Amino acid sequence: MAAIAAATMIIAACGGGDDDDAETDEPATEADEPSGEPAEEPSDEGDQGDEGDEPADADDEPAGEPADAGDAIEDAGEDREGDVEVTLPPEENVDPVVGGTLRYGLEADVNGINPTASSLSSPGLMMGNAVFDNLAAQTPDGDWVPYLAESFTPNDDLTQWTMKLREGITFHDGTPLNAEAVQVNFEAQRAHPLVGLAVKPYFPEEGALTIVDDLTVTFNLLDPNALFPTSLAGQLGMVASPTWLAAALEDGSLNQAPVGTGPFMFDSRSEDSVTRFVRNESWWNGDVYLDAVEFYPVPDGDTRTDLLLGGELDALQTTNQASILDLTDADGIQNVLTDAAEESFAMMNSSIPPFDDIRARQALTLATPVDLYNELIALGVNRPADQMFTPDSPFYNPDVVQEHDDPEGALALVAEYCAERGGDENPLLGTTSCTDGKINVELQWSGPSVVQTRIAELFDEAWSEAGFNVTFDELLQDEHILQTAIGQYNVNTWRQFGAANPANDNVWLMCRNIGAISLNWPRFCDPERDALLLEIMATADEAERVPLLQELVAKINQDYLYVFFNHTLWDNAFAENVRGVCQRTAPDGTELECESNGRTWFSSVWME
Repeated sequence: MAAIAAATMIIAACGGGDDDDAETDEPATEADEPSGEPAEEPSDEGDQGDEGDEPADADDEPAGEPADAGDAIEDAGEDREGDVEVTLPPEENVDPVVGGTLRYGLEADVNGINPTASSLSSPGLMMGNAVFDNLAAQTPDGDWVPYLAESFTPNDDLTQWTMKLREGITFHDGTPLNAEAVQVNFEAQRAHPLVGLAVKPYFPEEGALTIVDDLTVTFNLLDPNALFPTSLAGQLGMVASPTWLAAALEDGSLNQAPVGTGPFMFDSRSEDSVTRFVRNESWWNGDVYLDAVEFYPVPDGDTRTDLLLGGELDALQTTNQASILDLTDADGIQNVLTDAAEESFAMMNSSIPPFDDIRARQALTLATPVDLYNELIALGVNRPADQMFTPDSPFYNPDVVQEHDDPEGALALVAEYCAERGGDENPLLGTTSCTDGKINVELQWSGPSVVQTRIAELFDEAWSEAGFNVTFDELLQDEHILQTAIGQYNVNTWRQFGAANPANDNVWLMCRNIGAISLNWPRFCDPERDALLLEIMATADEAERVPLLQELVAKINQDYLYVFFNHTLWDNAFAENVRGVCQRTAPDGTELECESNGRTWFSSVWME
């Protein structure tokens, strides 16, 4: 079961799901990455569930006056495009310099770097970007292009996508990239007890993938999917050597030594210390400039920032609000910021009392001090959230305003609930649903974490005054994710959503993703919502998707399953001599995204 929990994080690759919004004090263990990540993939984050992404650092106490919400992202650079801001210098007609080692600070380590079996949260996907290539890639405007693939061709009803690979590409071990290699990767992912949770519900049991010829395969889907290739731009589209995959099945230690087709090849790895990749001199998509990329897991956000400012790292990733303020104010630091990746929120389990009753869910929503949370915990850096889209998104619904900070309204709903259902059993606590006219709930989070404890104390004070008896359950992140996946929680703190193609977030929402182990974490099934999700998945035209996704946002708001706090703000920061970060291109020259859910790419990077 612990292994299951670790794997659920991989889902973040499909959309993003994280544990909670704060960095823990302790170094991450190998199971610390959820994705869909859950918070942080599942990234607790379930990156497969894509890791546990982190908000304020555990040791960060608010100091002085909080920054105005959104200041960090709006003031960090002049060239804002959508939800992304960069303060990188303009790329002039300067020939890249070959050589140098890029030292990158990560928020955690992962339990392996195998896209078919490992829990690749944001740090794991970052390392994966060095050694693996994807079948498809995303552009800065959210579109997709073939990458390892040469083309994707759908049938008339969008239930089949035929993919042709580029010729002449080989893995680092000399194995050819062909249709059989793709099939081996796909079936390995589908068969995995955790990674398969994001794959199986969308393909038939038999004939999910068929080989057409040596370079061509057809994906056979259960439902029409107008933008299916976008699902192959993350972990599910990373292709590993089938020779290496077979060897890794026999020797699990090989999951630490990945073999792909990417711009860098595995050199060495010391878990929780450093992982090193060296230049692939014969990369299929052009020149690679760096001699090597080294990844250093540094769980403490303040320490990670100090190492960059002190010249001991060349780059880092962070969601630590205090660090972001320091990095955007520092001279000589370049920043790539985005808050389109994920949302931070509290999440309720609708499958057991008390939150199987919408009145209890609405009462907790009204009782939550969102404004104070964003001031004291997020330091005013993150933009407050009412929904899963930022105001910059075409899918943002301006009519949706989340209720919160209304204790009197909460008390009225609690009284009504307890009068009718107060004697029901809360199976998690082994008590009745209400005691002394208050609803009994357990708040669960991952720790140990000073900031998560502060969050719990903040909520306990507000919720207690609004009609709730609150108990705490602090768990190590892998156990926290496991308990969420099997439905053993009342309410927890979490982070997810944010897929470039919102239809890829269906894995968190559809009825078919509820089971003994569930990626639909709230375990909420609504056939009407499922029908809407399938319609969104089958629609490619943005203008037609806008009203559908705005309707979805309204439905989510009306179901009271999530209490949104803010849009998670990621910063990938670089020393001033790092160049080419946003110069990555597809084989046809199309510009590609340079940041996604806290991770970047390295094929175009060089150092002055």
